Parts: sequence; structure tokens; C-alpha cells
Amino acid sequence: MSNYPILSLLIFIPLIGALFIFVIRGEDEIVKRNARQVALWTSCVVFALSLLLWKNFDITTADFQFVEHQDWMPKFNIAYHLGVDGISVLFVLLTTLLIPICILASWEAIQERVKEYMIAFLVLETMMIGMFVALDIIVFYIFFEAVLLPMFLIIGVWGGKRRVYAAFKLFLYTLLGSVLMLVAILAMYFEAGTANIPVLLTHDFPASMQTWLWLAFFASFAVKVPMWPVHTWLPDAHVEAPTAGSVILAGVLLKFGGYGFLRFSLPMFPLATADFTILIYTLSVVAVIYTSLVALAQEDMKKLIAYSSVAHMGFVTIGTFTLTVQGIEGAIYQMLSHGIVSAALFLIVGVVYDRIHSREITQYGGLVHKMPAYSLIFMVFMLASVGLPGTGGFVGELLILVGAFKVNSILAALAATGVILSAVYMLYLYRRIIFGKLTKDHLLKIKDLNTREKMVFAPLIILIFWMGIYPSSFLEILHVSVNNLIDRVESAQAASAALIAGR
Repeated sequence: MSNYPILSLLIFIPLIGALFIFVIRGEDEIVKRNARQVALWTSCVVFALSLLLWKNFDITTADFQFVEHQDWMPKFNIAYHLGVDGISVLFVLLTTLLIPICILASWEAIQERVKEYMIAFLVLETMMIGMFVALDIIVFYIFFEAVLLPMFLIIGVWGGKRRVYAAFKLFLYTLLGSVLMLVAILAMYFEAGTANIPVLLTHDFPASMQTWLWLAFFASFAVKVPMWPVHTWLPDAHVEAPTAGSVILAGVLLKFGGYGFLRFSLPMFPLATADFTILIYTLSVVAVIYTSLVALAQEDMKKLIAYSSVAHMGFVTIGTFTLTVQGIEGAIYQMLSHGIVSAALFLIVGVVYDRIHSREITQYGGLVHKMPAYSLIFMVFMLASVGLPGTGGFVGELLILVGAFKVNSILAALAATGVILSAVYMLYLYRRIIFGKLTKDHLLKIKDLNTREKMVFAPLIILIFWMGIYPSSFLEILHVSVNNLIDRVESAQAASAALIAGR
């Protein structure tokens, strides 16, 4: 498979599908039907290709695989350079899985500008996959920023009443951090003389330069995670976004920050990473505890799940910066698990919103009497979010806590409070919506899940139990790449310590 441009196919097939949808003509209903079908089949083909990528991936090496290299601007040493390692290949899989689910979830919910909506999602898929597979830092930045455009339109055009405000808030928060990252990228380019990420990973940037580079990248990645206190754009974006927009936002876009820390901050700036680890721990613990308490006070279902996402991503940043095998693998596993569970929870909200057109918790109660299948599926993902053993959420949180305990027992204890608080607010949410007497008139004729909706949830249920029962099928892909990352960071830090001691 290494002889075939599989990564380019993953990137450009969605664009080809978007072009097909763009040229569709005819009566409005025919255009809508054809646009949906083209988008679904295109995304399914891309998912099948990503499974082929996973099947042929060599787990015994930390080197980048399926590498494609084509000179783009040879005078400036900038190239169209792609490749995946054990970390990025799993994020590609997550992306390609969620896009067809989003399209299915939008099948009936989106009735206006369907053609443009499907184009936006396929373009978004191209940009997200490109970001994860880029091995040239300029190409990475282009994809990283281009993701904003379709997401801005998805929220701004198909969102709720305050959609324009939420879209601009997302855009401005992300843009501000990314401008600083662009300055850092240019500084790295002039320092190392290349934009090649594998070369930059082995380049020893001066210690004083690492500090400023780390802070510039942190400004961008912290917003994307998002970390406290730059998380305030997320609840607004989730509340106003259409259901599928929230799925991609929580499922994939929030992982950009965690992926960025793993790909750039830790291996390229190991000395600065050591200096700022305490800062990361502090902000992460505040996020885990504070946003969990805020989630408990919410009356809007989407806002509650949005704040829970900030708390769960706080776990991710703690695990990432423990620089232990368990911590980093747990952080990656937690990102993958959260991508599935949070996506499912937003789909859960979308099901009842499409029927009642309200996200207020007080508008529900006693749904178990009318929606037994819905109640069962909601319970599965609620317990997965809490971290019930046997689900993917448990594995990620356990590994992170083990890694944190190796570093500092107090850090592990503070992080563990998030597990308790998540059980409180998720069980509280479930009880208020599902149990009790069915007393509200507008719920008396509410219908249970239809076949299409069950098809949307089925792969997510299978996957969350697969990740909980057989985690080694995913962790074995990570081992070599994570160990290589830790060795690189520890070697650089040890060499610096030896140099200082020699003086």
C-alpha cells in the first residue's frame, strides 16, 4: 500500500464529492436527495480507505508511513509532504468515521441549503484529514486554519438564533492564537532552514528561543483544546451549531489542540515543556473541577455537554504533560473515546430537539415511557462519559490517573475529583430527562428512534464497548510512537541538564 497515494486520496476524494454536489442541477427535492446521497457515499468511501490505511499500518516502527513528497516551492524548501505515525493514524480514523455519521444525522434535520451544507462538510473533512497527515509545517498551518472556514459557515448559516455571534466568537478566538503560531512557525523556518516536520523534530532549538516558541504554539493549541480560561467560545459554538456541527466540533476539532501538543510542543520544545508543565497542570486541574461544577448548574443540555467536554479535555492535557507512557497513551485514548462519546451525546440531544425544538432540561421528563430505545442508548453513552468499566472512557481516564500518580499524587487526587463530578452531573441530567412521570402534554405523542437514527448510533455503541473491552487493539498502535516521543523529550532534557551541570 505504501506505493499508492492513499493519503492524497483521503484528502482529495471529499473535494471531488463536493464538486459533484456543486454541479447538481434540477428540481429542489431532487437536488437535496442527490446531494445527501453523494455526500454519504463519498464519506463512506473515504472511511473505507482509512480502514485500509489502518489495516496496512506497521505498528513496529515509529517512522512516518505512507509518505508522499512532492516539491511545492523548492526555492523555499517547502513541499507537499504527507505521512502518518501511530498517533495521527487514529485521528484520521476518528475523522473519517464521524463525517458519514454527521451526514446521516442531518438527513432530515437540514432542509434549507442542503447542497451547500453537504459541500461544507466534505470540504471540512478534507481540511481535517490534511491537518493530521501534513508533514510540512506550512502545509499543516494551511489545513489547520482552513478548517475554520467551513465550520464558520456551518455554525453561521445553519445554527440557532445567535449563530452569527457564536461563529464570529469561534473565528476570532482561534484566529488570535493562530497568528502567534504563524509568527513562531516563521521563526522556526528561518532558524532551521526548512519546513519539514521530521527534520524540525530533530532540530535543537536554543533554550531561550524554545520558551517563546512554546508560548506561541500554546496560545493556539490552548484555544483549540480548549483550556481554561480561553474556553468561553465553546459553549456558545455548541449551543448555536446544528447537531452535526456540534458532533464534529466536539469529536474532532477539540482534538487539534491535544494533537498539536503531541506533535509540536513536546518533541520540538522539550526544555520549555519542562518549564511550563506546572502551568499546564494548574490550568488543567482548574478546568476539570471548575467546568464540572459549571456543567452541574446548566439548564441547557448542549451547554452541559459542552462544559463536560472542557473538563474531559482537562484530563487530556494532564496526561499529555506527565511524560509517562501511561499518561500520554491515556490522553490519546481519552481523546478518541471522548470524540465518540461526546459526538453521541450531541446526537442524543439532537434527536429530541428535532422533535420538540427545545434543549431546556425542564421541558423533558419521563421519556422512558415513550422512548425506551432512546433511553437505553442515552444510558450507554452517559455511563461511557462517566467512565464506567467496560467502556472506552474508563480506559483513558485510568491510564491518565496512573500517569498523573507517577508524577504527583496530589495532582492525581485533584484530577480524580473530575471523575466524581462527571458522574454527578451526567446522572443528574439523565434522571431529569428520562425518569419520572410523563406529565408534559407536548411529550405525550413523542416518537422513539427510527431506523435511520438507530443506524447512526449503532457503530458508536459497538466502538465504545470495543474500546472498553479490547483496548490493546488501539493501544498497540500507539506504543512505539509514544515511546519514541518520550525518549526524544527525555534525551533533550537530560542533555540540557548535563550541559548546565558541566558549567
